[in-house]
Amino acid sequence: MSAAVPELEPLVLDGVVGHPAEFADRYRREGYWTDQTFPEMLFETIGRVPDDTALIADGRRISYAELGERVLRLAGGFRARGIGRGDRVVVQLPNVADYVPLVFALFELGAIPVLALAAHDRNEIAHFVDLAEARAYVTVESHDGTDLAALAAEIGASSPSVAHTVVLSRAGGGADLEELLAHEPLAHERRSLPSDVAFLQLSGGTTGTSKLIPHTHEGYLGSMREAVRVGGTTASSVQLVVLPMPHSFAMRSPGFLGALHVGATVVLAPDPSPDTAFALIERHRVTETALVPPLALLWLNSSLRAETDLSSLAVVRVGGAKFGVEAARRIRTELGATLQQSYGMAEGLHTFTGLDEDEETVTTRQGRPTSAADEILIVDEADRPVPPGSPGHLLTRGPATVRGYYRTPEHDATVFTEDGYYRVGDLVQQDERGYLTVVGRAKDQINRGGEKIAPEEVENHLLAHPAVHDASVVGVPDDALGERTKAYVVPRPAADPATLTLAGTRSFLRERGLAAYKLPDLVEVVEQFPSTVAGKVSKRAQRAKKD
Repeated sequence: MSAAVPELEPLVLDGVVGHPAEFADRYRREGYWTDQTFPEMLFETIGRVPDDTALIADGRRISYAELGERVLRLAGGFRARGIGRGDRVVVQLPNVADYVPLVFALFELGAIPVLALAAHDRNEIAHFVDLAEARAYVTVESHDGTDLAALAAEIGASSPSVAHTVVLSRAGGGADLEELLAHEPLAHERRSLPSDVAFLQLSGGTTGTSKLIPHTHEGYLGSMREAVRVGGTTASSVQLVVLPMPHSFAMRSPGFLGALHVGATVVLAPDPSPDTAFALIERHRVTETALVPPLALLWLNSSLRAETDLSSLAVVRVGGAKFGVEAARRIRTELGATLQQSYGMAEGLHTFTGLDEDEETVTTRQGRPTSAADEILIVDEADRPVPPGSPGHLLTRGPATVRGYYRTPEHDATVFTEDGYYRVGDLVQQDERGYLTVVGRAKDQINRGGEKIAPEEVENHLLAHPAVHDASVVGVPDDALGERTKAYVVPRPAADPATLTLAGTRSFLRERGLAAYKLPDLVEVVEQFPSTVAGKVSKRAQRAKKD
């Protein structure tokens, strides 16, 4: 048990919009928020199962007791450098074993990690450091050819706020980490309150610079517990993490936090390729994993499926973007696992399909809110509720959804309503059971001569083509129509790209009953799609591409 510190006062952080007191009180009263912090959650698990395996990564197997010892030693090292409660620390690490103890060491101190992706570039890291007024920056020597050690030196020399940099070896470890570990471990005690901001997460939008999302201990842990309940993660689960660890889907849906909460084993993959991931599934008898749709397609179309024993894999969660129905139907038959669709955003809300739902629901819906306190509004362009079952713009508020970004009041005024609903930017429809179907992104909808086209509908039909590995449909400028419809397609391995001509593609779609005005005006065969730093397809880049 952690020792309570009676004199601890709530952390006041400039630039954070909290939940109104009436909502916070209700969420606590009804049990959605509990009196627990991230380190208290971890050390509670350590107390139950100290000898069980917590992490498998980089060829290492780390028990829960060893993880706790490492967390407290690193916390001692950070405190020796003057890092304490409320200090922001930008953490930019790939999926290495040291990620979890480093982040939890900062939690233990009451410091606030700013969770950057390993793929972020210099301008983005500099922006996060400046906006958060970070006291420290933690990274690795290099990642995917980027010299992050040089970036750390530059940040350390130029930033007025950064007092310390910690640079790990490329795969973790290294002299800087050993120096932190050389300190005496701290005693675990409460150094922050559940209402404190625990970390700053990056928004996962497809355009613009990522915003920082302030999540509290109680809000994020409450969301994670609901995901564990719906997702069925237990102490016997073996979870493979292939997505970047700062990704909301990888963290709390149920994510590695959910796995650590119940005492499961977390296996970290350095990359998500079938070559790497399938071998880890076979070796460690992995039972669950989470994928974004492009990765799910990559796994489904891999020839390695037939050569690897994936029989332990019980649940595959797919989210982060709309998953086409045709691809969704292949998960059970080709990977032998139950598909659990998930939908949500780093700002808070997440939904799941039930593990025992019928195949039609699982393949055509993106889930329903995990918490009964999540509020959903579906409205038209004028914020008027649409008829039940009709598509509209999604607005949401609840115990997991923040009321504002960090230090962006002007932007908040455009994406949060006066009564605290977050404008998600997605077009959805909701059935009588509460299940949501994502129709598309509001800004991605194509207006072709006055006819509105949802790209996801066309993409789903294209995914049924035997020669198509993946498809992305966008609107491109046209003098006569305003926009024309362009389909980018990635062919399957060994497929003949010549079968994917404009005429052939339109003929295939007509045979599937697609309306004439929805047929692509242009088709381009490409090797891969441009992507955002969060791994989503960058439709902005596709729209901007010159023919």
